Amino acid sequence: MTNLTVRNIPDEVIEKIKVLSEIERRSLNNEILVILEKGLQLHEKTRPRQISKEMQISILTEVCGSWEDNRSTKKIIDDIYKSRSKGRKINL
Repeated sequence: MTNLTVRNIPDEVIEKIKVLSEIERRSLNNEILVILEKGLQLHEKTRPRQISKEMQISILTEVCGSWEDNRSTKKIIDDIYKSRSKGRKINL
């Protein structure tokens, strides 16, 4: 695990975290980790995910070939087309 130093944390923020850590019976360090994890989860839910092209390629390369599908390529393509919606009507 990586160590991290955070500077200039407002006193009132530290005091709130100390109170929470006592209520939850966790160390100050563990309470900060819980708060960070919850904050990241909330952030991921409320913000569209944008990852770089390189990261997408890395992820896809990692999972490539790791799943099994007994359907033929034609059947998979047909299923993809069938599941698509027509989208909304627009006037050009």
